Formats: sequence, C-alpha cells, structure tokens
Amino acid sequence: MKKFCLYAAAVFVSFITVQNVRAQAFSGDGDAKFQLGPKFQENGTGIVGSYDYGVGPNLSVGVWSSYVLGVDEVLNASFGNRFDIRARLNANLANVIDDGGDFDVYPGLSLGLKNFGGHVGARYFFSQGFGVYTEFSAPIARYNTDVLSPAEELLNQFMFSFGASFNL
Repeated sequence: MKKFCLYAAAVFVSFITVQNVRAQAFSGDGDAKFQLGPKFQENGTGIVGSYDYGVGPNLSVGVWSSYVLGVDEVLNASFGNRFDIRARLNANLANVIDDGGDFDVYPGLSLGLKNFGGHVGARYFFSQGFGVYTEFSAPIARYNTDVLSPAEELLNQFMFSFGASFNL
C-alpha cells in the first residue's frame, strides 16, 4: 500500500512538471470542478467523487462522496459503513502560488455522515477542461466516541485518492 501511494505521488509530481498547455486550476467566483478517482485506505479500496464551486477569490464550497468497494468479508460492513457524503470548504491557493494558473493546492475541512475531517489536495490542469488531482484526508473528530468496530472504522481513517479533474 505504501509503495503504491509513493508511486502515485511520483506520477502526479511528474505530471505537474510537464507544462504543455496553460489552463486554469482555480479562477475564483463561479469556478466549478468535478473530480473522480479511486481511494485507498486500510481494509478496503473504493471510489470517490467531489464537486467544488468557487464562492470567492480563494474559497470554494462543495460536496464529497465515497463508497468503499474492496472490503474483507470478515468485517461484515453494511452499505451504511461503506458510504459517506460530506460538505466541504476549501482554501484554494492557486493565485497565491501564482505559477501561471494551472496548479492549485487546496487545504480544507469537511463535515460528513461519519466525522468532521480535514483534507489537503492538489490539482494540475493540462488543458482548459482536464487535469489530475491527488488528495489526502483524515478525521479530526468522530461522532461516535466509543471504540469503533472494524466496519465503522472504514470511513474514520486516513485516506488517499487521486484521479481526473474536470472544469465544468
């Protein structure tokens, strides 16, 4: 798992060093992004999708959802243990970094069905409509303070995702 995460991060860094076409990673008010990709975590892998909408020069709000697919049968995880949806708030730093507009770093907070969490991500756009992203997220505060079962722990842990990002 660690080797895969390091490999994916190296591929992403390689992508952002290629400067083919100038694109816009985050343009502020009215900017809309959709992202889709796999996610990796302990005891399962899954799929994640997110939508972010710019509400200021460096601020976006959005929604994030995931479903854990590859879960060991011994965990006995129900749909409710595998699915999560979150509202999110991002601080988009594209114009602070000022590399020409095709790269954005966005730390943020999320409030979901399972926990209150934080994330940090980056995206790079190759063209006006298509780019790649990577994101790391972790819980800050869980709603259930009791000891969690392995199935309840699925969406209350560190997660890594990467994939395609689209300008809408």
